[in-house]
Amino acid sequence: MFVPVATLAGVAAAFAYVGTVDPNEPGHYPVCPLLRFTGLYCPGCGGLRSAHAFVHGDLPAALGANALAVVGYGIFAVVIVVWLVRAARDVPMRLAVSPVLWWGVGAVLALFTLVRNLPFGSALAP
Repeated sequence: MFVPVATLAGVAAAFAYVGTVDPNEPGHYPVCPLLRFTGLYCPGCGGLRSAHAFVHGDLPAALGANALAVVGYGIFAVVIVVWLVRAARDVPMRLAVSPVLWWGVGAVLALFTLVRNLPFGSALAP
């Protein structure tokens, strides 16, 4: 049980920190290097603002800052619950992810990045 509980505690601590230290105020966190040098939003841009809004229960603001990150929070929640249940039952957690799924995740990230940097996808920009 130690590893899944420690993982959950680490993620909860990170969310608590981001919930306390507002990323909307300049100077608290570094600027995304891709955004700074190219002016393009990466798939993670707005992720801290999204986490901050999510911690404060503002789901529309979280989705507006980075919708893909909010989907990631949901996926993490499902995986951690399954991991905790399996650990409580003393069943090892085996997560076999096929290369096709990894390619799919990469394609979604690339498409999200492309669309949020185009004029018609400005709703996905932070």
